[in-house]
Amino acid sequence: MAKDKSGFIIAAAFIGPGTVTTASLAGANFGFHLVWALLFSIFATIVLQDMAARLGVASGQGLANAMRSMTGKPWLKNVFILLIISAIGIGNAAYESGNLTGAAIGLDSFISIGIGPWASILGALAIALLWSGSYKWIETVLVYLVFIMAGVFFVTLLVAKPDIAAMFAQLTSPILSIDTITTVLALIGTTIVPYNLFLHASLVANASKGQDKHHAVQACRNQSAKAISMGGLITLIIMATAMMAFFNQAATINASNMGEQLKPVLGEQAQWFFALGLFAAGLTSAITAPLAAAYAVTGSLGLSDNMQSKPFKTVWLAIILVGVSVAALGFKPLPAILFAQATNALLLPIIAIFLMVVMNKSSALGEFKNTWKSNIAGAIVVATVVGLGGYKLFGLVS
Repeated sequence: MAKDKSGFIIAAAFIGPGTVTTASLAGANFGFHLVWALLFSIFATIVLQDMAARLGVASGQGLANAMRSMTGKPWLKNVFILLIISAIGIGNAAYESGNLTGAAIGLDSFISIGIGPWASILGALAIALLWSGSYKWIETVLVYLVFIMAGVFFVTLLVAKPDIAAMFAQLTSPILSIDTITTVLALIGTTIVPYNLFLHASLVANASKGQDKHHAVQACRNQSAKAISMGGLITLIIMATAMMAFFNQAATINASNMGEQLKPVLGEQAQWFFALGLFAAGLTSAITAPLAAAYAVTGSLGLSDNMQSKPFKTVWLAIILVGVSVAALGFKPLPAILFAQATNALLLPIIAIFLMVVMNKSSALGEFKNTWKSNIAGAIVVATVVGLGGYKLFGLVS
């Protein structure tokens, strides 16, 4: 189990083009005043992913399978299946187009052949990796890309020589208002990704077979905390670079100049650093999104979640092909991505509650059931996300 890298794959999964964009906008518009939302997101992700990992190790099955077996009434089971297919299946297809587009934009900065051709090439690469069915190859690619991304933004921050005093002052002055709530929810939504719960449980279930469960749970817990914290640090660094370039400055950040945020400190080399980070972010998510969708959809339908099975391959292949089609044909994926974000915002508390029910009632868990501390932490996460969503709704209707 020591060599399992599922925790790093989860970190790779939530650091996508959406994270780069959201963190840039948060830093540019609000400085470090919204870092509290990122810190909460990291805490919440560690709490929920720990539950998913314990479920995978103890029961040997993924989250979708466990939730399906806990749903007794046929009508409720059908509602659950519809929810998973719409939010995870269709939603991930929407995200896939954004992931491929983000990675293609990064590559096109190096060799300009167009977003469409690059998206098609990246889609073919993702298909080749997943079709091989080799978990070791997939995890190696993803983990290396995460480290590349971390290196890109860390070097950027070192060169930039940030104002630590100003950052600390803003960090200790958190803000929550009608003006900031959308960005707060975006930071939380781009970090606490519901499909990662399905992905983590399934990956750990497969990797820990034949292992000592106590050792497997502890090793996975330690690795996940470190990897997710590293992902949070990358997000924080992106916020810092955007803060220095745009916060309280005359220029305002937008879609066309987001990559220019590094020019004041890196000059003409800025676009290369930013492009490499965007490429790594896009490709990691372009591989993990269809993989997670395949685990979730096959599990909810009671089909085989073996990576070599036809149902499993059919789901992830469909996700990638839809993503490539949207990206290559030049359609703007924004409406589809907004739909995915809306369904994921609705899905997160529901999935978290389902997960907590499973972690308290599943007979397969034995001593790995939730403790009272885990239940309190989970309840805090659910209540906070629901409360922030209610605050946003109140702002819309008032």
